[in-house]
Formats: sequence, structure tokens, C-alpha cells
Amino acid sequence: MASAADGEQKPWSMKRVIAASSAGTAFEWYDFFIFGSLALTIQKVFFAGLNPTAGLVAALGLFAAGFAFRPLGAIIFGVIGDRLGRKKAFLATVSLMGAATFLIGLLPTYATAGIISPILLIILRILQGIALGGEYGGAAIYVAEHAPNHRRGFTTGWIQITASIGLVAGLLVILATRTAVGEEAFLDWGWRVPFLISLILLAISIWLRFKLSESPAFTKLKADGDVSISPIRESFGQWANLRRVLIAFFGIMLAQGAVWYLAFFYVQVFMTRSLGVPEPTKDALVLGMTILSAPLYIFFGWLSDHVGRKPVMIGGMLLALAAYYPGFHGIAAAANSALVEAQERRPVVVHTDASTCSVQFDPVGTRQFRTSCDIARSLLASTGVSYSSRQSADGRTIVAVGNERLEVPDGSALSGAELKALKAETGERIASALAVEGYPESADPDAMNLPLIFAWLMVFAVAATAVYGPQAAALVEMFPTRVRYTAMSLPYHVGTGWIGGFLPVTSFALVTITGDIYASLWYPVVFTVIPIVVSLIFLEETRGKPLEDV
Repeated sequence: MASAADGEQKPWSMKRVIAASSAGTAFEWYDFFIFGSLALTIQKVFFAGLNPTAGLVAALGLFAAGFAFRPLGAIIFGVIGDRLGRKKAFLATVSLMGAATFLIGLLPTYATAGIISPILLIILRILQGIALGGEYGGAAIYVAEHAPNHRRGFTTGWIQITASIGLVAGLLVILATRTAVGEEAFLDWGWRVPFLISLILLAISIWLRFKLSESPAFTKLKADGDVSISPIRESFGQWANLRRVLIAFFGIMLAQGAVWYLAFFYVQVFMTRSLGVPEPTKDALVLGMTILSAPLYIFFGWLSDHVGRKPVMIGGMLLALAAYYPGFHGIAAAANSALVEAQERRPVVVHTDASTCSVQFDPVGTRQFRTSCDIARSLLASTGVSYSSRQSADGRTIVAVGNERLEVPDGSALSGAELKALKAETGERIASALAVEGYPESADPDAMNLPLIFAWLMVFAVAATAVYGPQAAALVEMFPTRVRYTAMSLPYHVGTGWIGGFLPVTSFALVTITGDIYASLWYPVVFTVIPIVVSLIFLEETRGKPLEDV
């Protein structure tokens, strides 16, 4: 291997760079992902005043809020990284993330503090998003700027694996805590444990990163007096760089946001909410998938060093696109065949006046859905059962479940308490009718085809890792050293933060709007097709390209 002066480190130095960068990034992903994995618990603890459907949408929306602020973090820490150095930027990000996560574990619940509880949670979640917005770019660039040109995909693959490591660590801590204290205690206080132990991980991460030196590429840039004065203006005000940003976003990051977050997050909501899979079973399946798929990030990064970044990433996109619909239908049949059979044999139909129906999307829980149509659709949406709608001849709202016919009264003139009672009574009637017609209340663990579920999960995991594995190297190789941190971080975090982060809440909203549990797939399909087309036309191959030639 060449000398450090040539921008390549001795083997032991490269290992230290990868280890320290990966450990800190894995910790930040752990912090961020335990929130998503605890969405249902967060709903119960911090949104206790909302109905179940609105509470879940609000919890998923709060998960997305952390992603929404990631582009802001990308700008803030991108400028710091391009002007003051990579090391200073990602020391700051890991400290901010760790502090915010630890404080979430100390927050009062809605039951004890009322509205102040979710407000504080939102603030801390925003800080998490800002921190993560500066983390990934710094770690990926730091490793890439140390790596040999011909092994950049392999070495940055270790940064890509950190998302899985963080997710696995979070799931293991959650599973262990749930098992140790029991479900009742976990909901009462045990949910705090995964957040509080982050203080230990924070200390380790800061210690590891503090011992690192600055990257050789930035050190040379600084020695030459060529550090950018205005990375933002240079990144987005010059067409050559802006063109690269747009290609990175539309050609790579849209797919990353759609494919990866569907594979590792929305599938969890689908299994628990739409199919009634028990939380522990879902956690075990996702944990197994995440562990088994972890080495694939490194494999696909290595493969991209040999065959190119572009064919590997496009291959992952095409696999995901081909698997979306058969995969989700296959998971449904394997997880809850009784539900699938009931919906085929005894479909649910809502006969109503369409002009009285509202969109079933209520992220803040303020709408009460008073019309008979709204009441019927909101109650059905909360069960996870698919339904279709038809225009009624007389304007009445009738929920037809097989041979059962239930008229749903209008609640427009009722008081709040009366409306709540009406919804409760109507919900019981609908649940009873569903049970009579063979609809299961939840999935039967003994009837699940777990190997088939896991096989489909692995198909999505392979697609996601093929897209994500070579991604860091591809993005780093697109931008010049002067503005690499800023120019690379923004498209990455808009893609993952806005497209990926909003996938769970938007997909779930599509289900509540349409009444079709598979309508959630419209979102990832659109955001996978676009990057396939853009990549084929505009994305250049950069495998093995020296960074100083960008």
C-alpha cells in the first residue's frame, strides 16, 4: 500500500479510521432508530389523548420530523466540515445526538405532564435530526478520503453497515428490556432504558473520534490555502456542482429513501398494524433480517469496486421494484392467511354518500370525523382491514361485511362525549361483524409461515443493501474536496430525510385514505422508478476515480 503522503494509510491506520468512524456513526443510528422501532410505544406514552389511528400517525409523523430537519443539519455541519475540517464536524454531531437521545429517556409522559410532554419530545427529535444530518456525510467522506482509490467501495461499505448495526443494537436492547421487565412495566418505564444507556455509547464514541487526526485530503487543501470560503454558494450556485447535486438526488437518493426505509421500517408498520403480527415476533424477524443482511453492505461495496457503482445500485432498484407487490402480498398470506382469506371471501364494502367523506389523515389528532361516512372509514382504518367504497342510493352509510349489514349513524350533532360513545359502540359492532364473518382479531402465531415471511424480508434487504452499499463511494466521488461535505450531505439527507423519513407516515396515510392496505406501495414505486430512469441516462461511472481529479 502506498504511503500516507499519497493519501493512503498503512493497514493498521486504515482499520483505526474505519473503526472509529463506524462506531460513532453506528451509535448515532442506534439513537435515531430506537425511536422508529418504538413507534407504537411512543404513541401510547406521549399521545395518550389521541385515538389509536391518529396516535399512530402522529407517532410516525414525529419519527418523520426528525428526518425533516436532517437537511438543515447537513447544511450546518457541511459548512463546518468544509471550512474547519471533517473531524470537528463529526465530533459535534455525535455529541448533539447523544445528549438529545439521553434526554428523551428522562421526559415526562403525557399522563403526567400533558401537552408539554409531546412538545419537549418534538424539540429533542428535531435536535436528533439536525445531528444526524451532519453525521453521515462526515463519516463517509472521512473514510473515503483515507481509502485507496481501488478499494473505496469496500472501505466505505463499513460506514454503510453502521445503519444495520445501529438498528440491530436498538432492537436487541428493546427486546432484552421487554423480556426482562415484561410488557406492562416496559410501557410504564422500561421504554426509557434504550434511550438512557445511550450515555455510555456516547462516551465511547467521543473518545474514539477524539483520537483521530484530520483527513489527508482536507489537510492538503488547508495547507494549499484552497479551503472554500462559501461552501453553500459554491455547491449550489455553480452549475457544475449543482448538476452533480441534482443527479445525486434524483438518480441515487430517491431510491435510497424509498427502498431502504420500506425494507427496514415500513414493513414493520405493515406487519403489526395491517396484519396483526405480535410485536415480539415482528422484532425477531426484523432483527434476523438486519443481522443476516449486514455483511451485504460490504459485499456490494466491494462488488462496486470491481464492476462499477452504477450497475450494482440500479440492480438493487430493479429488484425492489419487481418485489414490492408480490412481496407484500406474500408477507400478508404468510403472516395472516385467515385475514387474506376473509377479505377475499367476505370483502368489506362501505355504502355511503361520497360527498360526506373526508380524507382519513389526521397527524395532530384534532379532527373528530363526525359524519357517518367518516366514522365508518376511521373505525375500519384503525382495524387494518381493507375495504372498498360505493355510492349509496339513499345517502345512508352501511358497512357490509359478508352477509352482515351495519348502519352507521351520523354524529354531527352530538357532543364530544356522545360522539366518543357512539364511535365506541359502533366499533364494537363492526368488530363483532368482522369476527362472525371470519376476520381474525390478530395473526395466529401458530399459523404463521415464518420462513416465507423471512424470505420476502431478505429479498427487500438484498435490494436495499445493493442500493446502499456502493452509495457512499459513489457520492464522495461525485464532488470536489472543497465542497464535498456540503454538496454531498444535502442531497443525501433530503433523499433519506424527506423521501425515506416520510415514507412510513405517508404510506400509512395512503392506507387510511383508500381503505387498501397495499396502497402504501404507491409511494415507494414512484420514488424507485424515477431514479432508475435518471441513473440510466445521467449518472456517470466513478469507480476507481482519484478524488483529486473530481
